[in-house]
Amino acid sequence: MLKSRLVDGKKVDRSLAGLGRLGLSPNAWTALALAVALGGFLALVGNRLLLGFLLFLLSGFLDMVDGAVARATGRASAAGAFLDGVLDRYVEVLLILGLLFYLGPETSFFIPIGAWIAILIFGAVMTSFVRAYADHRGLVEDQKVLAKEMGGLLERAERLILIYAGMIGALLFGDDWLLGAIVLAAVLSNLTAVQRIFLAMRYGRRLTPDE
Repeated sequence: MLKSRLVDGKKVDRSLAGLGRLGLSPNAWTALALAVALGGFLALVGNRLLLGFLLFLLSGFLDMVDGAVARATGRASAAGAFLDGVLDRYVEVLLILGLLFYLGPETSFFIPIGAWIAILIFGAVMTSFVRAYADHRGLVEDQKVLAKEMGGLLERAERLILIYAGMIGALLFGDDWLLGAIVLAAVLSNLTAVQRIFLAMRYGRRLTPDE
């Protein structure tokens, strides 16, 4: 929701469309974003927070390029959008796991950092799953309701912004800021999944006994 409110998609497309002249296909840009994220993961594993942060930011930029190039060159497709969405989740998991390696297994806030990371990943997965499953089961058939009404507290864009803010805080003030961002993201992600469950039940059509 935050992304759609703050980012003008048409302006982004116009500013990035020229990169299509480099000859890379939209899917190649998508794969490049994943490769850069892998580099960011390795940087975090190597305890290089600033480099990891910058590489994940670059990966996010490349993730915008693939869609802009696809639309500018008339190569937008359902398959490309599917691949982009799937790889986005791999990028996010690489970021979260990289932060686990960076902070170290001994880090804790009531419970070990590994448990918070697991809770965060579960919440991120469930946030996407609930909406997709509501659509798959036919509980919510109106695509406008799925896109606009079933948002929630912390979608992917907000989740990443919170984690990036924690990384900046860690660079400036210490790792406790990053730990706090992870804990907050973990809690809010799971609350968002629960929120979407209630929204799905609220907006979902009533099934007949035969169904």
